[in-house]
Amino acid sequence: MSFYTSLTGLQGATKQLATISNNVANVGVNGFKKSRVEFGDIISSSVTSAPNQMVGSGTVVKAIQQQFGQGAIKQTASALDLAISGEGFFAVKPSLTTDTVNYTRNGAFSVDADRYVVNSNGAHLQIYPVDGSGTVVASGLGATKNLQLPLTSGEPQATANVGIAVNLPASAEVITKTFDRFDATTYNQSSNTTIYDSLGTPVTATSYYVRTGTGAASTWDVRTFVGDKEVSSDPSTPTPPVPLELTFNASGKLVTPAAPVTYAPFTPGSASEQNIAIDFTASTQQSGAFAINSSTQDGFPIGQLENVSVDSNGIVMAAFSNGNSVALGKLVVATFANPTGLKQNGNSMWSATGLSGSPILGQAGTLGVGNIQSGALEQANVDITEELVDLIAAQRNFQANSKAIETANTLTTTIINMRS
Repeated sequence: MSFYTSLTGLQGATKQLATISNNVANVGVNGFKKSRVEFGDIISSSVTSAPNQMVGSGTVVKAIQQQFGQGAIKQTASALDLAISGEGFFAVKPSLTTDTVNYTRNGAFSVDADRYVVNSNGAHLQIYPVDGSGTVVASGLGATKNLQLPLTSGEPQATANVGIAVNLPASAEVITKTFDRFDATTYNQSSNTTIYDSLGTPVTATSYYVRTGTGAASTWDVRTFVGDKEVSSDPSTPTPPVPLELTFNASGKLVTPAAPVTYAPFTPGSASEQNIAIDFTASTQQSGAFAINSSTQDGFPIGQLENVSVDSNGIVMAAFSNGNSVALGKLVVATFANPTGLKQNGNSMWSATGLSGSPILGQAGTLGVGNIQSGALEQANVDITEELVDLIAAQRNFQANSKAIETANTLTTTIINMRS
């Protein structure tokens, strides 16, 4: 009997050694959760057994229990490295066409060739759809979608209004030569403004300033070119183009025009025809050098994706080159009534079982669900020192049970060899 009793101890110690070795081997795996072996003693009894004379029959492995304690958080440089500080799991789907959902604490995500956010196994990160304010508009597993980063945002807007505020030197000389934009001696100063056509293509608008008169009413002509074509300041006379005349009083304040001037329609490149209104009303004529005090315009191109960020509540924001910021969705965070009942799938991934219960889908930072940390990863919750101590203890258990078998064998041999 003692042989079999000690054999169960050897088997239990072997299972414990294997479990501890697995913990140690995965100490560098992000989101890994260690396990421990739980034992129970074996008692063989009957209704006639005397309670104070019962002897156990060894030990049995009752369970290998996962430990879902929080692992240490390590900072990284990637905004798509995500860690959950607190309860919860990221929801991922193994492919675009499956309804299967797995759960993980490993938040090392990246972007694949189709701009989907995936983990190292190619599983797709799941989000809830949101409106423009970042409010979730649908919940539940059926409403989740794969997180995909867009390349562009919005529609282009052609420039309609330009504001230019310049200071023209009061001491500038009057130019009498015929204007030629390729000859710098035929104008006093120039300024450039980037505007956009209806396709969102940037076009340079250049204004040339030519002083035409001095005295109590100092005058300047402003000739504006969009690309290589001059635009007329008089819509009724597009050809030949009419320059805009600026008139300043003796104090250097602009007298005319007193409001923005709408120019004749023009067609930049292959885009559709457009109009612009240019506002020079903040311009001055003072002593000192020529200066561009401000230059504004209201057009913009299609926005190109520049960066992605994730806040503590799991809102995924995309920022674009045109200044737009768009909420792409909100991370799905799942919790379980009994996380120790989850089935381990490897690669720090789990799936729901009857023991774990159905996933409780929530949102980060609400109702007991942890917060999201962007630019961070959760490390394995394995304490290497503790595991090595447990490894020594398991080894001693194995050795002790081996010694018990050896002793039982010696006694049996002695009995068999006894002579009458």
